[in-house]
Formats: sequence, structure tokens, C-alpha cells
Amino acid sequence: MLESSEHMQKTKAALWEFLQGLGKTFMLPVALLAFCGIMLGIGSSLSSEAVTDGLPFLKAEGFHLVFTWMANTGLVAFTFLPVLFAMAIPLGLAREDKGVAAFSGFVGFAAMNLAVNFYLTARGVDLEDEKAIEHYGIADVLGVQSIDTGLLGAVAVGIVVSLLHQRFRTQRMPDALAFFGGLRFVPIISALVLSVLGLLIPLVWPAFNGWITAVGRGIGHTGVFGPFFFGMGEVLLRPIGLHHILVAMFRFTDVGGSGAVCGDNVSGALNMFYAHLDCAGAPNAAVTDATHFLSQGKMAAYLGGLPGAALAMYHCANRRMRPEIKALLVSGVVACVVGGITEPLEFLFLFVAPWLYAVHAVLVGLGFLTAAVLGVFIGNTDGNVIDWLVFGVLQGSSTKWYLVPVIAAVWFAVYYFLFRWAIRRFDLRTPGRDQEPEQDAGDEEGPAPDAEKAPARELVAGKYDAVAILDAIGGAANIRSLDNCITRLRMTVEDAELVDGARLKKLGAVGVIKLDGHTVQVVIGPQVQSVKDAIATMIPVG
Repeated sequence: MLESSEHMQKTKAALWEFLQGLGKTFMLPVALLAFCGIMLGIGSSLSSEAVTDGLPFLKAEGFHLVFTWMANTGLVAFTFLPVLFAMAIPLGLAREDKGVAAFSGFVGFAAMNLAVNFYLTARGVDLEDEKAIEHYGIADVLGVQSIDTGLLGAVAVGIVVSLLHQRFRTQRMPDALAFFGGLRFVPIISALVLSVLGLLIPLVWPAFNGWITAVGRGIGHTGVFGPFFFGMGEVLLRPIGLHHILVAMFRFTDVGGSGAVCGDNVSGALNMFYAHLDCAGAPNAAVTDATHFLSQGKMAAYLGGLPGAALAMYHCANRRMRPEIKALLVSGVVACVVGGITEPLEFLFLFVAPWLYAVHAVLVGLGFLTAAVLGVFIGNTDGNVIDWLVFGVLQGSSTKWYLVPVIAAVWFAVYYFLFRWAIRRFDLRTPGRDQEPEQDAGDEEGPAPDAEKAPARELVAGKYDAVAILDAIGGAANIRSLDNCITRLRMTVEDAELVDGARLKKLGAVGVIKLDGHTVQVVIGPQVQSVKDAIATMIPVG
């Protein structure tokens, strides 16, 4: 019985680690997608007739060429999104020889689609027949007439290649075939395995795609409540880091919507929005409905609500502590408003009042609902002020961008008064309320150990003491694996009890999450990559 319990715990820890790692791998293509979206948004808007008619100087050939080039560059991520995910997943999950893993991801993706093409051709399927196209979902994939499996197919390829890379990276071959052994064997076995799997796709994809479409239609039948549940669900999943998977489903699969855009059938809310930007004309109903799941819904909380919560926390702090927390709150607001990164603010109250975080999730959902009801049409991924300017203001009044400041102002007031009331009513230990500054400058105890050590070492990003952070984690011996996403360190450790959360917070961490006895996340903020790299240099390889 004891062995069974230990086995279940290990399995659970391994599953957590895998899902955490999978969600993290999405960030590389999504970051590129966000940048390309801005390029596409600026280029398409400033080269459109609606804008150039009002600003005639933009019709000059030089301006037109530059903005058209920007729009075309922005299509890079949109056009090749599946293969980017197929490469990014093995790249992110591999712990060694990441380049080989990414290369094998491309090989596997290409092999799978070539195998699909072989099957369809061998069966005599007319690749130009409309009924066949609709039944199988036939589309051009990397120049090959195949079945468009979208993000799901790319994720499957990435996971399979990751497993093959882990298993065969050090594969030994007989002397006669030694040239094909080791790392060279990974793309070879990836091509073989994915080619076989590609033969199965035409057999199962039509039914599977039908199920996905049914889920998407089910959400669509909920009307504006679909975006409400999506927005709330994203926030509730954020503490455990699985929100990336939910978001990716809506952005890139039929769950987020599908329909004809400029003559092409497109699936996924973000895909549909970018496709609309690339062609002239007003959006159809399918595009408008899909955009309800994008950044316009976040703006109420990101541009208004969370800054209001930050001001409430500042006003509720002890007066002598306000100078100490001002920089923390200001940096959190800047990350939220400009970068669309909310965790530095959310994790200030998540652990002291989880119920307040649940209320916050409902308010975010209501922000999605409100934007949908009022017909706001602003897409992209981040919900920050840049999205508002590029995909709202620059696209003209038809986006109803002018409603966003009004909605944000309402959310600012709601969050401010709600948080101020809750903090004082329940004496919540938000920043500046959990401790008082030292009363006596001549305290005999002297400075804290970490403060005493920090000046003697080079600090990461001018703030974080990587040596002390590693010590608070339990030392190098306590770390099994170390990685990071946008704002947090993600670790598998020998013993989570050795991780000193209180000390990590004193060292600048926003929060510490212990998912189980071995899986830990430390919320650092936008400088997490630098912190992770510094800690990695102190961990013995192998």
C-alpha cells in the first residue's frame, strides 16, 4: 500500500512537471506571435485606405513600401504557426542538445504531413473536391496538400519528438551503422515514427475534428457567457501555470471559433483575427465573435482594475512602509499596463486572500463579457496599452477603442474600493501591512544576513541575489530540474519543505507556489530569465 502511494505521488509529480514544461514551451512561439501581431497591426492599418485617405502623406511610395513590408513580416508567425510549435515544444522540453530536438521537430512535422498526403493520394482522394476538403480538412501545409491538424497536430508532433529525443539521444548503433547513431538517430527515428502516425491521421481526424467543432459550437451557443467563462478560467488556472494550454486551445483551434475569412477557412480566434488584418473589408460575424476571446476582454482589468487594486494596497499600507512598497507596486503596474504581465500584482494578494483572487477572476470574466456586449473589436494577445493603440486606435473608430478607457475607469473604481474595503475589513497582510520598518537605526542585531552578503556579490538585474535565492531554495543539491516561463522559476526539487518561501520573498520574489512535495514555482517577475540563468551556472551539470 505504501509503495502504491509513493508510486502515485511520483506519477503525479511527473505529470505536473510535464504539464508545466509543456505550458512553458508555448511561450516562445507566442512571444513571436505577439511581436508579429504588432508588426501586422501597424503595417496593415497605416497602409489601409481608411487611414491613408485621412493622412495623404502616407500614400507616398516610401511609406507604403515600409508599412507593407511590416505587414508581410508580421505574417511569419501566423503563416508558419503549427511548425513553430512543433519545433518549440521539443526545444523547450529537452534538457540537453536542444538544437537537435528542435530540428527533429521540424523533420517530424514534415514527415507526418507527407505521409498524410501519401495516404490521401493512394486512396484516390480528389484533393480539389469540396466535399473531400470539408470531410478531411485538406489544406496546404508547408507546400504539401495535407490535413490541417493545426495546433493539436503540432503539439502531438512536439510531444512525440520530445519522447523520442529523450529515449534515443544516446542511441548506440552497430559499427557498420555507427554514423547514424547518437544525436543523428533522433531526426531519423522522428521521421519514421511520425510518418507512421501520419498514416493514421486521415482515419481519426475527421471524427476528432467533429468533436472539437461541437465543443466550439457549444461555447458559441452560450453567447457572451463563453468569453466570460474563458476569461475567468484563464485567471483561475494561472496560479498553477496551466492557463497557457487553455488559451492556446481558444487562440488556435476550432474551440475559439472558425469560419471563412477573405475566402479562406480559418480556425482559432487569433488566427481569424490576424487573417482579417491581412485583408481589406469589415469583419464578418465569425471574426467578431472569435475576437471576444482576445485581448479586448482583458483591458478592463489590465488597464484599470489591477492598477486600482495596486493603489488600494498602497493606501492600506502602514504609512512608514509606503516608501518601501511604492517601487514594487509601480513596477507591477507598469508590467501589467505596458507588458500585459499581471502576476507581479496578482501574487501580492493571491496567497493572503485566495477568495479575493477568485473575485478578481470573476471581474476579469465580466470584463470579457462587457467588451463583447458593447461590441469592442480589439484583438491580439496581451490586453495592454500597446494592443489598445495598435489594434484599437490605429484601426479606426469601428473597433470602438474609445469605450476601453471608460470601461477601464469603471473597473479601476470597482477594484480600488473593493480591495480597500477587503484589506481593512479582514486585515489582509498585503504589502506594507505584514511588517513594520526597524524603529531603531542602532539596533544591536545588525543587518539581515542576506542584506549583509548582497553588496559583496554582483546582483542580477541590480536587485536579485542569485546566490542567496539558490540557498533559500535548498541549495543546488535540492534541485532536480530548473526552468522558467515569463515570470516564474519552475523547479522539480528533492524536498519542497526545504524551500524557504519567507526568505525568498525577502529576496525579491513575489510569491512561492508548492504544488506538491517536489514541484515548486517561484514568482520573480519580468527578470526571471536572468535569475534562472544565474542560478543555472551554480548547479552542477549532470
